[in-house]
Amino acid sequence: MASTTVNVVRYSALLGGVFYGIAHRRSLQKAHDAEVKQHAIHEREHLIAEAKEAWKKKQESGKDGVVTDPEDPRFDLEKLIAKWEADSQ
Repeated sequence: MASTTVNVVRYSALLGGVFYGIAHRRSLQKAHDAEVKQHAIHEREHLIAEAKEAWKKKQESGKDGVVTDPEDPRFDLEKLIAKWEADSQ
């Protein structure tokens, strides 16, 4: 049978370990949440940059009146080939 001193030390160590685990888990969770937030911000910035590039391309391609996107209903292959021939000369 264990003495009261041993039981006090045993349960004190158990409670200390539980509280340490809780505190450590909170710090890890806080770091993970900050990383997830930073990743979301970076991803949003990346998507905005891609959208800006696509918009710029769209604006530049609209200057000469030739639609280069084959999915566009206004796409005309003959006009595109004529534009390429004019650019190559």
